[in-house]
Amino acid sequence: MWADAVFEGGGVKGIGLVGALCVAEEKGFKWRKLAGTSAGSIVASLLAAGYTAKELYQIMIEQDFVDFILPSWYDQLPYLGPTIRLWIKKGMFSGLPLERWIEKLLLAKGIRTFGDLKGDRELHIIASDISRGRLLVLPHDLEQYGYNPKELSVARIVRMSCSIPFFFEPVKIIHKPTGSVCYVVDGAVLSNFPVWLFDQDNPRWPTLGFRLTENQAEHVHKIYGPLSMFRSILFTMMDAHDNRHIQEQDQVRTIMVPTLDVKMTDFSISREKKEQLFQSGVKAAEQFFKTWNFDHYLAVRGVKRQVTYQIRPSTEKR
Repeated sequence: MWADAVFEGGGVKGIGLVGALCVAEEKGFKWRKLAGTSAGSIVASLLAAGYTAKELYQIMIEQDFVDFILPSWYDQLPYLGPTIRLWIKKGMFSGLPLERWIEKLLLAKGIRTFGDLKGDRELHIIASDISRGRLLVLPHDLEQYGYNPKELSVARIVRMSCSIPFFFEPVKIIHKPTGSVCYVVDGAVLSNFPVWLFDQDNPRWPTLGFRLTENQAEHVHKIYGPLSMFRSILFTMMDAHDNRHIQEQDQVRTIMVPTLDVKMTDFSISREKKEQLFQSGVKAAEQFFKTWNFDHYLAVRGVKRQVTYQIRPSTEKR
């Protein structure tokens, strides 16, 4: 049972996506085209490399996310240190520890570049070029920058998509035709949930979207001055992006995972909270698949049927 999958970004909340993914795989889904933004790009890239949802659960639950925001020598300078680093590096933390972690996981499956990806699986990562004001679907859009997509590092591209503005350093690349330097940041700046990416008139299999949703209770950012206002703008952009009610056509293909009020930069998240997020994803997917079928999917999407497609109940225990 083939399907394409699109994963929303959400920082440390990504383990909720893995919970929903486990249910989908137990239902018999196998993945052909994969796409993701930010944390969703991590999930998509590891699936493309050959990891299963259960393996991703073990990886996420064991990993201490604090390792990705290690202090630097700038932090030894009281008050001024972080400001200096932000001014020079354009981010409070380096994205290198995150990149190395992803690189290690990919190499364990024999994957370094996009050319190493095996079989019929396709991987698409969303990032934002803030220098040229462009949404990037990577690696293919970097061909216009003068690069061979198959030779690009998967871990480096994922790091681009995860570079939360001002939190992580942007990734700099050279636009070879002009020689100019471009700054690439988190894909969520322009598209946090690109569920439209694989749309076609007559699909042979469905696209499933895995999306994180906030509690309906409104969160109020207190603004005292320019700095708190800037912080509020940033987190509104990153946390509330695309949080409006989605259309019926996308509801039929989107698993909505409640995030239990966890914020995307809660890198000190406890193992217990990770487990709760994972179970939140499990419950959301189980509810989704109670009524889902491909015929209804096609009818709501307004497209024609090409193949017979069934969902079989899973007897495997999680």
